[in-house]
Order: sequence, then structure tokens, then C-alpha cells
Amino acid sequence: MEAAVIDAGTKYVKAGLAVPDQDPSIVLPAAMTKVIDEDSGKENGWSMDESEWIKDTVYPIQRGVVKDWDAMEDLWRYIFYTGLGWEMGSEGQVLIADPLLTSKISKEKTVQIMFEAFNVNGFYAVEQAVLSIYAVGRISGCAIDIGHGKIDIAPVWEGAIQHNAVKKLEVGGQDLNFLLGQELEKSNPGIKLDPSVIEMLKETYGVIAEDQEEYAKKVEGCSSVEHTLPDGQTIKIGQERYTVGEALFQPSFLGIEGYSIAEQLVRSVLLCVPSESQKPLIENIVLCGGTSTMKGFDSRFQKEASLLGTPSFRPFIIKPPEYMPENTMKNSAWIGGAILAKVVFPQNQHITKAEYDESGPSIVHRKCY
Repeated sequence: MEAAVIDAGTKYVKAGLAVPDQDPSIVLPAAMTKVIDEDSGKENGWSMDESEWIKDTVYPIQRGVVKDWDAMEDLWRYIFYTGLGWEMGSEGQVLIADPLLTSKISKEKTVQIMFEAFNVNGFYAVEQAVLSIYAVGRISGCAIDIGHGKIDIAPVWEGAIQHNAVKKLEVGGQDLNFLLGQELEKSNPGIKLDPSVIEMLKETYGVIAEDQEEYAKKVEGCSSVEHTLPDGQTIKIGQERYTVGEALFQPSFLGIEGYSIAEQLVRSVLLCVPSESQKPLIENIVLCGGTSTMKGFDSRFQKEASLLGTPSFRPFIIKPPEYMPENTMKNSAWIGGAILAKVVFPQNQHITKAEYDESGPSIVHRKCY
């Protein structure tokens, strides 16, 4: 049986057997809510059915950090035994895509749960940024992962994160959603928008201008479009569709004092040593994560990064090979994990049950990352 690959984020969990040229077979919301038994009134497990979500919804991972280990364990259990069809006593191998800057304690907790709660017979873990680089057929490059809860900027040199140069920004798609919701409610008084509707509007109408000058023109003269909400109400969407993505390049829109995402990248790469690695890193930029697919983002990013470059230091965005799945950049960490799993487990580079029993959770620092 192929190894299982799991990439868990703030909003979605992607999982499946390691088949690199396919999208993950399981993509489900990471949010969960406790199910109450109607007869006893006691908690009776978790539900991932969005229709049942209430104010007590739990997000096991928030901005790249596991906050609720009980919920995380139940989420993994659902993936293994329901989603992938594992049978108790016949568990397989698993590769976990870890968020950038995951703590040592969290890494040990993960491997402990995998062996002690699920009895896996093989385990491996790698940072998401490394896997995203693998997904486009490289071993070196700079991954910029714009997720729902965070932005990771990580130079990767020959398969290893350059930890002295990484940047984790605690801003992501959820913050853009909040901004869009605020702006739409200002321009459409009396309207209260559901978070899922705001997300849909961002994905449908969000577009990023070519540069700040073009953005100013769009805001000044753009026409509005009408959209009918699920409840039948109609709203108008005008300059908001440009403002939501512009916040990535003008973080002051989010109330943040800092550099644009393009400037953050260049400053990160310039910290890498040896200095000879900086040129190949900046020439192999991988944009990934759901928010990076917003219309106009890649061309705007390329333009702004190029303005910060020099004739010998030219930022360039790498695209995945044509034979890869259409959603490769949305699922890059999972796909890179599927590619790596086809190497790690057959070559016995993973942590075995015997090794874990002998050394305990700390073995993860010696054999992974």
C-alpha cells in the first residue's frame, strides 16, 4: 500500500495516498465542532459537516500552530480510518507536511501520536516549503506560501530550509476576508455577510492591479458589479475587489506597518549564506497556497520583485511542469510530499516502529527535517 501523505492547514486538510501526478483524494475543512448526543446530552465526538458548525467550532490549527491536540488526533483518525480506509491493526506509513517553524515539542507530539495512537509502521515529516519546491521539480528555490492563516517565505537550498532567512507573517487569506467583509459592509449598509460568502466573493471577484498607480486608477474609476446573495439580497462590488488583494502589497490596508510581500522576499534571500546561493534562490521563486492564485497576483509579484532586483539578481517565478495537476500550486506541499514519499519509504530513510520504540519521540529531530 502507498504511504499516506497529510498536509494540514488552518482552513483545509489535504490527504491521500502518495500518487504524485494526482490531486489529493481528500480535501476537507479543518474546522470541527463537537457533536452532542441527543439522548444523553453528552459530547459524542466531532463533526466536520459545515452545516452543523456553531459558535463552538474548533480550529485544531491556527496560523500554522496546532492549538487543540485532541481535535487534531481525531481529525487524523478520521482521515486514516474513514477517508483512507485503513483497518485497525493494519496501519501503513505516513508522511506529514509540517508548517514552517514548527516547535520541537510539536514535532515530538506528532510522531508520538502517530506511533502510539495509530500504530503506524513508518513515519516521516518535512517542512511544507521544502515540499512545495519539490512539487515544481526543484531542490532549491524560495517558497512563498500564502495560506489562510499565515504567509511563509522560506529559502530552500538543496532540500534544506535556510532557517536564518525564513519569515513567517501572521497574516493570510482570513485577514483578507475580514478586510473585504468590512469594505463591503461599508459600501452596502445594512448587509451582514457570512464568512463563507465573503470567501466566495473574494475568490470570484478579487483581482490585483498591475501596480500601485494602476490600483489608484481602478479605485477612482472602476464600475460596480451586482451580486445576488444566497438569501436573495443584492450587493454591489466595486473598488473592494481591488483592495482585498492590494493589501498584500500595501500591508497598511490591514493596519500593519511593514514591507510588501515582494520586499519581504528580497530581504529574506539577501540573508542567505553563502552569498553565491542568493542568485539561484531568487531565480527560482515558487508561489503557492490558495491566496496566491488570486487573479493578477503572480504578474504583480513578478513586476514588484523585478523592480527590487539588479541585472545580476533577477527574481523569477517558476511554474510547475505541464504534466502536473492543474491545482498543483494550491496543493504544492501535498504533491511534493507524495513525490518525496516515493523515495523516502522505499529507501528506508523514514522512522520505523522499532527505532521509535528504542529512542522515543526525540528521534524525529535526527531523522527528519
